[in-house]
Amino acid sequence: MNRQIFINLATKDLGEAMAFFVGLGFKLNPRFSNENGCCVIIADNISVMLLAESHFKNFTDKPICDSTASAESLLCISCESRDEVDDFISKAKSLGANVSSEPQDHGFMYTHSFDDLDGHSWELMFMDQGANK
Repeated sequence: MNRQIFINLATKDLGEAMAFFVGLGFKLNPRFSNENGCCVIIADNISVMLLAESHFKNFTDKPICDSTASAESLLCISCESRDEVDDFISKAKSLGANVSSEPQDHGFMYTHSFDDLDGHSWELMFMDQGANK
């Protein structure tokens, strides 16, 4: 079985959130997108479902946390190079994201983070697979 991962995130403004992730270079899957949410394709088997808060509430009895004030998760995306990490951060910042940390250089691994428009925390990571051999 080829499993897929769908990460569901609540958003206050679906249109802004969609524009943000398209601006980062991700594609949307129209089969799983409508006025209540959209499917952002991160990789072949990983997608983020951006759901309007009113629709997100249909899936849980728990209150939706304010992601700008509380950490609900830390989402990490691998990149092919340090330059790709830096390019992602630059795009995210230009689209209104909050750069939430300074870059971390651990030699074999390079990371940098931002919070999207709803405050969800994203980390971008390049790991040199040959460095630990």
